[in-house]
Amino acid sequence: MKKQTNPLIYIFLTLWGILVLFPFYWMVMTAFKSYSAYNAEFIPQLFVSDPTWENFTQAFTAVPLGTYFANTVIFTLITTAVMLLVTVLAAFGFSRLRFPGRDLAFTVFLALMMVPSELVVITNFVTVSSLDLRNTFLGLILPSVTSVFYIYLLRENFSQVPDELYYAAKVDGTSDLKYLWKVMLPICRPTVITVTILKVIECWNSYVWPRLITDDQAYFLVSNGIQEIRENGFGRDNIPAMMASVVVISLPLIVLFLIFRKKIMAGVARGGTKG
Repeated sequence: MKKQTNPLIYIFLTLWGILVLFPFYWMVMTAFKSYSAYNAEFIPQLFVSDPTWENFTQAFTAVPLGTYFANTVIFTLITTAVMLLVTVLAAFGFSRLRFPGRDLAFTVFLALMMVPSELVVITNFVTVSSLDLRNTFLGLILPSVTSVFYIYLLRENFSQVPDELYYAAKVDGTSDLKYLWKVMLPICRPTVITVTILKVIECWNSYVWPRLITDDQAYFLVSNGIQEIRENGFGRDNIPAMMASVVVISLPLIVLFLIFRKKIMAGVARGGTKG
């Protein structure tokens, strides 16, 4: 006998979904309104009667938005790749290798999660400035190449892989790096993909550090490029053009999530290994 679901739950979830998605809908609709039509609305209209692409053209001509995009892609790809290398190796070491003080070192390392990231921003700024790395990609990337949380997440998943697989691999003469590449990473692939996507989103949305360490437009990312658009682009009053810029900047992350949403959920919810 099938268990009946309370229809109030579906009603609540539907209303909640509308509430969450409405700001995105409003952003897209406003992006297709002309400046004059938007200012002529005494009552905000939920639909666009005469859509225009003019705002998207302004988004790329008023400021070098294409350069901001290229900078963000370079920053995101390099930072994510280096972070994955550091995180995977650290998680493997803490989960599989045996060395004196391993558990104590991991506990101390884990305690760093209690330190707010804002507290180390000034220290990072002083360090990067003293190395003369301001307005460089290296200065942008260095503070973001590791994450205690991602190491912890991968370490917990690596620890769930049976020890018998490791011992069998060592008997066959397999090196630790080959075991990591051939066994551990394929088994924990959902979590690795989740970490990768979350890091891409984090890099794409990064604002405080890029804003602090760069004052040269040649190194602006899309996040601090929005502020440049408002200040020196088409102005604060041109809301449709601003919304068009935000749509363009948000689109890659939305597409990324739609493509990998199942793997993201599987990686976060993964509690064990398949038998």
